[in-house]
Amino acid sequence: MARRGAGTPLLLQLSLLLLLHLGGTLGCALVTVGSPIVPLGSAVTASCTIRRELCRGLEQGKVRISWMLDNKPVAGSQHQGPGGTEVSNLTLPQFNHTQARLWCCVEWNGTKQRVGMTEIRAGYPPAKPLNLSCSLNLSDYGLTCQWEQGTDSHLPTSVVLKCSGDPRAPCSVCCRGRAQVVTGCTPRGGHGRCTVPRRLLQLYRQMEIWVSATNALGTAESERLCIDPMDVAKLDPPTLQSIQSIPFQTDCIALAWDVAWGTEHMELQCELRYRAPQDPAWALVTGIPGRAGAAQRCGFLFGTQYRFQMRCRRSSASPLASWSEWSPGRNYTTHEKAPTGTLDAWWEAQPAGPGGQLEVQLRWKPPGQREANGRVLGYRVTLSPRRRGRDPHTVCNTTHTQCSFSVPAGTRRVYLSAYNAAGEAAPTEVMLLERKGQALAGLRAGPGGERSLWAHWEAPLAPVVAYVLEWQRVTAEPERCSECWQMEHDGAATTALIQDGIEPFQLYNISLYPLYQGTVGVPVHTTAYSQQKAPSHAPKLHLRRISKSEAELCWEPLPVEMQNGFLTSYTIFWANSIADVASATLNPSLSSFVIRGLKPSTLYKVHIMASTAAGDTNGTSLTLVTTALDDTEIQFLFLTLGLVFVALTVLLVCFQKNERMKEQLWPSVPDPANSSLGKWVPAAVPQEPLQVLAAREPGPAAISTVTVLEGEPGKQPGKEHPVLPAAPSALPRPYVRQEGLGEPVQYARVGGAGYRGQRLLPEPGPRFYENLRGRGNGGGGAGDWGFLEEPPATFPLLQGLRIGGAEELHE
Repeated sequence: MARRGAGTPLLLQLSLLLLLHLGGTLGCALVTVGSPIVPLGSAVTASCTIRRELCRGLEQGKVRISWMLDNKPVAGSQHQGPGGTEVSNLTLPQFNHTQARLWCCVEWNGTKQRVGMTEIRAGYPPAKPLNLSCSLNLSDYGLTCQWEQGTDSHLPTSVVLKCSGDPRAPCSVCCRGRAQVVTGCTPRGGHGRCTVPRRLLQLYRQMEIWVSATNALGTAESERLCIDPMDVAKLDPPTLQSIQSIPFQTDCIALAWDVAWGTEHMELQCELRYRAPQDPAWALVTGIPGRAGAAQRCGFLFGTQYRFQMRCRRSSASPLASWSEWSPGRNYTTHEKAPTGTLDAWWEAQPAGPGGQLEVQLRWKPPGQREANGRVLGYRVTLSPRRRGRDPHTVCNTTHTQCSFSVPAGTRRVYLSAYNAAGEAAPTEVMLLERKGQALAGLRAGPGGERSLWAHWEAPLAPVVAYVLEWQRVTAEPERCSECWQMEHDGAATTALIQDGIEPFQLYNISLYPLYQGTVGVPVHTTAYSQQKAPSHAPKLHLRRISKSEAELCWEPLPVEMQNGFLTSYTIFWANSIADVASATLNPSLSSFVIRGLKPSTLYKVHIMASTAAGDTNGTSLTLVTTALDDTEIQFLFLTLGLVFVALTVLLVCFQKNERMKEQLWPSVPDPANSSLGKWVPAAVPQEPLQVLAAREPGPAAISTVTVLEGEPGKQPGKEHPVLPAAPSALPRPYVRQEGLGEPVQYARVGGAGYRGQRLLPEPGPRFYENLRGRGNGGGGAGDWGFLEEPPATFPLLQGLRIGGAEELHE
């Protein structure tokens, strides 16, 4: 039951929509508007009336009316009308659509149903057609008119070309109001032109013609033309038959032509135009009668090619009449004659060499077209003017505008002339003057345009005949332009415009020479750019040296071709990793810079910026790292480390050579108490009891030799306990060491004659000691040897001994 109750409203809603769609809305609503076509942006009013009895399914329910403009809801007001109708009114204060549909909808249970619609269009009144013109085609005598349409009105517009004419009116009178107006033609496809057929025209009589444009918001008409269709006839152009020079009037030519077919019976007015290739515009000759068929014209240049054209129209035509097209062009070259006028010349002379010759480089400007009188074939330089009957000596004959030659020292004049196929011009005298005259006070130059320069100077006090301007492009590799000069013939001038060979972003050296009567002034110089921009690139930085707080940078100067203007400054930027940015602006003449105040052991990024008055250019970045110490600190550190190393080395050597050093510094003095001689015994000791000798005065004998003897292998003296020696015999006995039961080892021998290498002590001689052993035997002579009973460690005589005979151990 619950499900059935829940589905009942949905079924009722669907059934209502079906009834409305199947015919319940037919005639149910009436939608009206104030005007279906309104001016764009104006207000629109509309109303919708709903009749319940015609809207099936809405007889009992409440009717709610809503509006939609295209798909956008708009609000209106609703009230009850007469006869049980429901009425809703809508006002749109500003309608900004050129075309839209307005829908009237009814709402029931939240569902909208469109029950009525009207379409509204908006636009503007038609614009006035402009520039109406007409021309008559003589092939079919149709009058073709064209005009310019105005702005789009956004509404359907009807455009027609209308004409009127009264056959009874005089030929030259336009009758308005009385003549019958006919539609001459209607343009197709929205174009602004159409053609009136011959049957609607009245030839040789005035007709009134205009354009009318009409739409729902109004009508607009063009200005009316009052013309005779024959006056605007479009004639075919004439044909030029021949052009030739008049022999006796060398600057005049004669032309002949034929008029177009079908215009022989008309009074025609023609025009002639011509120009040379170098002329910027056509020269126009008017008022030529068409029937004449021939004409003459003077004032042409000699040896010059011209192009000629003609056109014609009716002589009685009104100012609105159209000309024929220009005839096909015809070229003609006038005949030549010898050049006239003088040539502008400039020179450079080198001092005479050992041969007495003067080296001259002469330059000149070619003559203008009016002076050349044809094509110049060459130029001739002579040392004297031409006279009848003899030819002067020619030093140069060339087709170029410069020549180098040698003349005798002291030559002050040469003569320059141009020639063509018709003859040679009168020579121009060139004075080879010295350049020692007064110089100008100053010269400055600036841009005159993208490809020109203005030069300004101050006039000198002395009268000037002319000025010569020279300019040369500044490049890394010097080059000479022989044509980069000009002469200013006005001696009172203080400015000049340089136009030949000037390029933007290039530097030019400009020189100015004043020409005085009889001398040439010393030149003044300046530099200039016709146009500047930022440099093409910035210099590349190089690191020359670096320390813990400074870095010296250097760079190569920018080539002049890459500067693109006068350098105003260099700017150095440097920054560390924490973005501490600093900069310095430098004079552009510098090529190095020292950055100070840097932090030790820090990475920096450095770049340079080159600037002109027209812009800046940044260079590539250079990365550098400052050192932890300065050069002096590093040198001191290395010196300290070196001294420490030397000291350590010395100490190490001292420790390794301890005994030797001790002997050098503290000589070892033998201590008899600790001497190992006390362990030595004679080699052959008699088995006699040791007897203690009586004390007596020492004898005169002295120990002078100690002989080292071989011992048993592997045995070292002083290792065994010594055996007390017995009483010595009369002969000297070597000292030996007893090594157990083995053979006795002879270790040393003491002799009385001194040992090898022994240097006897000077007087007083060595002290004598009493031989106690010898006293007991009653001896004591010089040849008797005695030995102490106690160990020889207490024998002080060893202080004067030197052990010798070690070399015998190696024999």
